[in-house]
Amino acid sequence: MAVTSNDVQKLFLQAILSRRILSQKLAAKIWEKCIEAVKAANETLDIEYRNDRNSWDAFVTKINDALNPLDLEFSRLLDEVNGTEIYGVVNRKGDEIAQLATEYSALEIAYFKAVVEQIMLAPNESFSVSSLAALREVNSLKSSMTKSQAEATLSSFVAKGWLVKSRRGRYSLSTRTILELQPYLRSTYESEIIECTICMEIVTRGIACYTPNCQTRMHTHCFNIYRRRNHQCPACKEDWTAGNNLSKLQPVGEAAFKDGQDQGRRRVRRKSTEEQEDADGEGEDADEKDDEKDDDVGAEPEPSQSQPSGKGKGKGKGKGKKKATRDESMEVDDKDEDGEEDSPPPRTRRKSSRR
Repeated sequence: MAVTSNDVQKLFLQAILSRRILSQKLAAKIWEKCIEAVKAANETLDIEYRNDRNSWDAFVTKINDALNPLDLEFSRLLDEVNGTEIYGVVNRKGDEIAQLATEYSALEIAYFKAVVEQIMLAPNESFSVSSLAALREVNSLKSSMTKSQAEATLSSFVAKGWLVKSRRGRYSLSTRTILELQPYLRSTYESEIIECTICMEIVTRGIACYTPNCQTRMHTHCFNIYRRRNHQCPACKEDWTAGNNLSKLQPVGEAAFKDGQDQGRRRVRRKSTEEQEDADGEGEDADEKDDEKDDDVGAEPEPSQSQPSGKGKGKGKGKGKKKATRDESMEVDDKDEDGEEDSPPPRTRRKSSRR
């Protein structure tokens, strides 16, 4: 089979799929090597390699055209701290954590999601969790996992680039997780996600304006670029260069963590509107059943048309009481027929608002 220029894309895809994520510099180098390999196999091919941005962007477009039918994308993200351009093949579908399914069991995926939840719900926008708190999440799993299994699983998450473990022993989201699981994070933690004021990407490490109620958040590298040309907060217009205001900027990420914040009860994400509606609907269904029971209990049986004739004094008295009651009810019926008194509206059973 003859070697063609399309084989450059095939070789490149094979190379990047064997890696987790890689820098743009390394990806461009792999692209160059793929061109050299194809030209060596077929010297008649005229494939030119240009180390410029336009050529690289055009090549990435071709790669994504090939990946599009598979719902995959060769996606780009800047490292939150140093701004390094990172690329990786990601699943464009936001269906749970499909990217982990090929590597981990259902129990390990559930554990990963539990740890991620505690990271996303961490106080003071610290977006990190201690080793002890991460191990404690095994108690929230439906299936059992031992402490040693949890420790081994956490080590695997770090080794394969899903989590980052700091020198302080705290876990946080890695660049790979933010890149590959961004649809999942945005849909699941819509209220907890914060975005960079400059690039609008997710922020888990960076800085925050110190002005109360100001929503400015920036990646460290975005802030370093921004302050070269601007000295005011883009939102509240506070002068960051006046006096020692730069030192007042608040950290986002592990640096924002305060001792003792992991010792309390585990945090639970608030239910989404859809989840809350489902819970409310279940409550309304239960109310309907209660109303039905009340209707059954409160309804009085209609007197039978044929009453057996009783004998004896006691039975006679009982019969008289029944007759009086029946006469009274007949009088009420007569009033209703004459229209002198309106009857109370019939009791209606509450219906669920769910459709």
